[in-house]
Amino acid sequence: MTNTKMTNKVFLITGASTGIGEATARRAVEAGFKVVLAARSTEKLDRLQSELGLDRALAITCDVASWQSQQTMVEQTIKRFGRIDVVFANAGFSKGSTFYGGEDKPDEWREMVMVNVYGAAATARLTLPELVKSGGHLLITGSVVGRVTSIRNLYSATKWAVTGMAQAIRNEMAGTGVRVTLVEPGVVDTPFWDNLQKPGTAELQPDDIARAIMFAVSQPAHVDVNEILIRPTGQPH
Repeated sequence: MTNTKMTNKVFLITGASTGIGEATARRAVEAGFKVVLAARSTEKLDRLQSELGLDRALAITCDVASWQSQQTMVEQTIKRFGRIDVVFANAGFSKGSTFYGGEDKPDEWREMVMVNVYGAAATARLTLPELVKSGGHLLITGSVVGRVTSIRNLYSATKWAVTGMAQAIRNEMAGTGVRVTLVEPGVVDTPFWDNLQKPGTAELQPDDIARAIMFAVSQPAHVDVNEILIRPTGQPH
């Protein structure tokens, strides 16, 4: 059901073309938000924009590893909607390259750090001025493996960085009215796993995470849900 209080509010999502980002966009529109869909896959974004409605959704092709691309994303959002109320820094990936054994993958490592760490930091830096204006909400996708030691190598290290980033941003934003939520999913059935071996059979659906995100976003302004750690029932660690 649409919330009339949200009808003029704007929800920007990176990594919006599939998985958790796509599911969150659908939930946000259902709640009454206008949504900005940012990702590298233009075709998937355009299809999602058409489904959600051209009056409610804006698709922007964006590479979060590029500062200029993210600047353009923010500028286009303000030009179209005039404000930003919620930002979900969700873009990220892993292909499972290890610290020891197998082939060297320096380009893959560089891209992983640039997308998962630099990309999230740039999203925060470029959107926080708008969130201060609106008394808004920043959410960042971390991971279970950003809390516990994992064999998942460099990806895990990037998510540890995101955990620290969320805490640092929350400290900086104290007194501004901006809320900061770190979302830490366990195994979720998304294209993230296309090149990886899932650790067991227990898994969540993208909409499970999207509902948790909307729970945090829908709280009264004085309530800041700092972290959401969510695993499928039966997933170890």
